[in-house]
Amino acid sequence: MATFQYKAATTTGEVINGVLHGSTRTHVIEQLQSLGHVPIRVDESTSNDRSKRHIRFRRRRISEEQIGDVTRELSTLLQAGLPLDRALTILISLADDESLAEVLGNVRERVKEGATLADAMEEQGPVFSRFYISLLRAGESGGALEVVLQRLADHLEGAKEMRSTLISALIYPAILVVVAIVSIFILLGYVVPQFTQMFDGMGQALPLSTRITIAVGETLQAYGWILIPLTAGVLWFVQRQLADPKRAYKWHAWLLQLPFLGVIVIKMEVARFAHTLSTLLHNGIPLLKALTIVKDTMGNRVLADGLERVAGSLKQGQSLADPLADVSHFPSFAVHMIRVGEESGELEDILLEVAQTYDRDTQVTIKRTMTLLEPMLILLLGAIIAAVIISILVAILSINELVI
Repeated sequence: MATFQYKAATTTGEVINGVLHGSTRTHVIEQLQSLGHVPIRVDESTSNDRSKRHIRFRRRRISEEQIGDVTRELSTLLQAGLPLDRALTILISLADDESLAEVLGNVRERVKEGATLADAMEEQGPVFSRFYISLLRAGESGGALEVVLQRLADHLEGAKEMRSTLISALIYPAILVVVAIVSIFILLGYVVPQFTQMFDGMGQALPLSTRITIAVGETLQAYGWILIPLTAGVLWFVQRQLADPKRAYKWHAWLLQLPFLGVIVIKMEVARFAHTLSTLLHNGIPLLKALTIVKDTMGNRVLADGLERVAGSLKQGQSLADPLADVSHFPSFAVHMIRVGEESGELEDILLEVAQTYDRDTQVTIKRTMTLLEPMLILLLGAIIAAVIISILVAILSINELVI
């Protein structure tokens, strides 16, 4: 079946855009008329790679924050008793982003054609995650779509708060690093070379520290532009490395071994694991399927591969805690709590407590790390600038001694 893009008018006079599948253009027009729409334009979608890349690019701009807001609003509208298609229509009219409005319009049309909300959203590609779709499908099958949407909104809001905490904590150190790099470049690349002519005519060997400082300054002045393509090349190399699963595994394993950052990553991943698994189990999804979904939400490949092995052990009839204890870097406290939850039959509640515990620990660890990092950056910047200034002053003092 081909894909057709259309523009049509509804019975209320609203002009809508969307996508429909059909064997011919006439078939699509008949579908629109059966829905009570008046077709204005129906064109077959081009399937070239450029168009696909453009669609993917546009849809990537839809942030998780927008998805969370839409989820919360949709839950509120459904709880107020509105039918699903009417609620989606209201959300489309409220959307201030063209890409989001287009996605919601496509979802609404698929729902009107008889598709479930989960299936309609799944057809939108990477806009909605597998975790999101699985929860929706569970909510629809259990007749509790409004409740599931509310829990999804809470989950997305919690993830957003965690990201905001991390970003806020990194803003000041990032500013310090930028100021430090710019200051050092100006000092070495512009200020230091100004003293070169004064020292050249003295006829005496300069102190070693001064010669090193001047050499670095002259190098930056002559070849400093190379650092820009070099930095771009390093970023491209890292991106290519992370795109390959085997190499990405090594990078992620190395990341977990870093003194401060590794601890933060582990705590964030464990909190995400516990939050997601608790939410899935609470909505009636079987443990094995839920664990498979959770694996795909993990950002670190080392921990994700560990969960894949745990899923294999579950298929053989083992409990969750025992194989989880063998996962590299997975905290023993979390394993112990999960074992208690399995033995008491309250795994969902225990997982939620684990998630809240590691959320708090993550925030505390980030604050402590930033508290140590900020003075260290200031001291490092001061030490570099002091070393440059002292190397110049030593040369000037040696010149004054010659004159005297």
